[in-house]
Amino acid sequence: MVNIGSLDRAARFVLGAVLLAAPLLLPAMFASLGQWRFAVAGVGAVLLGTAVFRICPAYMLFGVRTCAIGKA
Repeated sequence: MVNIGSLDRAARFVLGAVLLAAPLLLPAMFASLGQWRFAVAGVGAVLLGTAVFRICPAYMLFGVRTCAIGKA
């Protein structure tokens, strides 16, 4: 069941791409984070995944839907 709307999906995609790419492409900028930069990249990957599949497990848990139509 789809639970992510278009605006939510676009925001997740953009933020996810930035969080995934920035620590890997600009390591000097994120050097102060140490190993946490990989956690930042991981959060970005999760956001991209939820944007691609339009399903957010946290939304399911709390019964939230940001889309008008609930089925793919």
